[in-house]
Amino acid sequence: MQALSAAGCYGLIDSQAKPALAAMLPAGNAPHDDDDLTQYVNIRVGTGGHGHTYPGATVPFGAVQLSPDTYTKDWDWCSGYYAADTSIMGFSHTHLSGTGCGDMLDVLLMPNVGEVKWEPGTRENPSEGYRSVFSHADEQMEPGYYAVTLKDRKVHAELTATERTGLHRYTFSANDTSHFILDFAHAYDDPASPVSDATLEIVGEDTITGGRTVHSWAGGRRIYFAAQFSKPFAKTQLQQDGALLSDSSKKAAGKSLKAALHYGTTEGEQIRVRVGISGVSVANALKNLQAEMPGWDFDATRAKAKSAWQRELSRIRIETHDTTQKTIFYSSLYHMMVAPTLFDDVNGEYCGMDGQTHLLVEGQHNYSSYSLWDTFRALHPSFTLFQPERVPGLVNCLVRMAEESPEGMPVWPLQGKETGTMTGYHSASVMAEACVKNVPNIDWNRAYKVMRKRNMDDNYRGLNLYREMGYIPADKEDESASKTLEYDYGDWACSHVASKIGAHDDAAIQRKRSKNYRNLFDPKTQFIRAKMSDGKWAEPFDPIDMGHTDKYRDYTESNAWQTTFGIQHDVKGYMSLWGGREPFVKKLDDLFTIPSTLPKNAPPDIAGLVGQYAHGNEPSHHIAYLYTYAGQPWKTQSRVHSLLLTMYHNDPDGLAGNEDCGQMSAWYVMSALGLYAVDPVSGNYVLTSPLFDKATLTVSNGNKLVIEAKRPSPDAIYIHSVTINGKRSEKLWVSHAEIAHGGHIIFELGTEPNKQLGTGEKVAPPSLTA
Repeated sequence: MQALSAAGCYGLIDSQAKPALAAMLPAGNAPHDDDDLTQYVNIRVGTGGHGHTYPGATVPFGAVQLSPDTYTKDWDWCSGYYAADTSIMGFSHTHLSGTGCGDMLDVLLMPNVGEVKWEPGTRENPSEGYRSVFSHADEQMEPGYYAVTLKDRKVHAELTATERTGLHRYTFSANDTSHFILDFAHAYDDPASPVSDATLEIVGEDTITGGRTVHSWAGGRRIYFAAQFSKPFAKTQLQQDGALLSDSSKKAAGKSLKAALHYGTTEGEQIRVRVGISGVSVANALKNLQAEMPGWDFDATRAKAKSAWQRELSRIRIETHDTTQKTIFYSSLYHMMVAPTLFDDVNGEYCGMDGQTHLLVEGQHNYSSYSLWDTFRALHPSFTLFQPERVPGLVNCLVRMAEESPEGMPVWPLQGKETGTMTGYHSASVMAEACVKNVPNIDWNRAYKVMRKRNMDDNYRGLNLYREMGYIPADKEDESASKTLEYDYGDWACSHVASKIGAHDDAAIQRKRSKNYRNLFDPKTQFIRAKMSDGKWAEPFDPIDMGHTDKYRDYTESNAWQTTFGIQHDVKGYMSLWGGREPFVKKLDDLFTIPSTLPKNAPPDIAGLVGQYAHGNEPSHHIAYLYTYAGQPWKTQSRVHSLLLTMYHNDPDGLAGNEDCGQMSAWYVMSALGLYAVDPVSGNYVLTSPLFDKATLTVSNGNKLVIEAKRPSPDAIYIHSVTINGKRSEKLWVSHAEIAHGGHIIFELGTEPNKQLGTGEKVAPPSLTA
């Protein structure tokens, strides 16, 4: 995923920065206990290639992501770290997981010895600054813990975290010039030097606090911190906008603020640092620190973080003899639970989308880092199944955001600011899915109020044209074809909540309008195409192009091939435009078999190509499942199995594209389990052959959903029969209601396709046109 405007969000990738990554060392936490699922998490997955993940310490859905930074520019450093780098700038407390735009990297701390160097230096010559060379052989990663030896500083760094705090432990050698650099100007540099104002203050003899405003991807976000050291400072220095202040100075204010915190250390001496963060104030950062990190016990904090991960990973237990796939599975499950991220304080205060401080109702939480264009597809549907108690809080947060934000419905919110990244308004999709699945403790009248405003009233990115004309003209709005389809799905989503609260007239309008995709289907070429204001097709047209001109794109991170299969809610109605199932399947076959040629201006997100299918980006994620709607489910089973084995690997370059806050991994997890939500709002899952022999999911109220695959041989990938809760099923889909409170699904698999099961139109997965 990248920004709507590509400018500045990704740059040319250093050709020398991408050696073969598969040979890098594994996670570094050797198996020791069969019940310990954290041993199967390889946190390196996604730190190479275009995965954009970070390797540091966090807890499930935690506000703090304490991780090393190796560079702060260009596309493959959106998380601040890239596996090909050999030097570290320091350790900062907030990171994005797998996004296509960069931000965060707040409160960088770096231990050092010798002369104070205020600038980080370059990757090419790290000794120019405070950077340090490191080796991947010296890194250790496990859920909730990261460690590395800084070679030329002879300092061993260890990191762990709670929800709102980070805990550092640094082991020094004997040196009279040991010190820390706290670089509060450090940020993802897009634009360069994005900090507009900041403050630092030395408090007492062991604490430093501060706050700053950052104008990067999320323009104008505020972040505060309080850092306490386990040993009193011997001396402190502050640098303000390049000028060194006097040694007696305790406060600094400006755009570029840094501190040097000096010590003399003995051989093997350990200095610990505990850091609280807040989006509200320094006072709240201190409260978070006092509440979550009252002591200095690093090992206990690390153990508690690991225990939290073990608890969450244990929600799904798989049985398989394939340890590689088991590692890929739990690494994926781990990445699904690092976002959305907590963004409130222990006293219930949070910074709202209006920039104001709000107080939560007891029991509620505020969250950040919703990559909704990506995650509505598989991540949020998975939460409704194995994280059901978390869903009301996530949805209620989206409703509050919509009420507070000057931008209305959340699109891609980050730390109290709306980035506006990507098309559509898929907070509505997440809300509607929860509504259809009867998630409790959500006020649907309140939710529909904000949904209706966007859907019926807002003049938002061509939405008024969509309502008036039935499509968005390509000469009036960029990415017009994709936006039309996104708004179709927005209508579909809103109609369910409208029906829930009795707004049936609205629901009828929305459901009718959700068929607007018909206005962009060209029966002659059999593609979804852009139209102009006069109703004529946009020319010239080539299905591999991003649009009809170099200036304007007609499609969002995709071309006509991928977008043509972008209808998720009315597949049956869509197939009628093709003249039935057979021509639809023929085109679907073509998608996977034609050359993978792309134009020069194609965004790098279009990756993981099989023909023109692009698994590295989310618009393709449901497409392999469309064969089941078209009466050839064995092709879904074969294609999904192939994608599971070829698009995911147990190495740094283990993802086909950006992780996108868990969506890339969620596709793997749900598909490996054998169920995928093509149309999340419908409340149904399409079935495919599971990858593992058995999976046991803990679902609502601690109940168990057991999924078994009985296969005569490893190459038995086709479904011969399905039994759901003791009953033989003739359909290859299941409703959420059938399994949400536990159950048992048994798949009998074979080596040859069963071309009778699930092929009839009456047993096809439901669509709007039923």
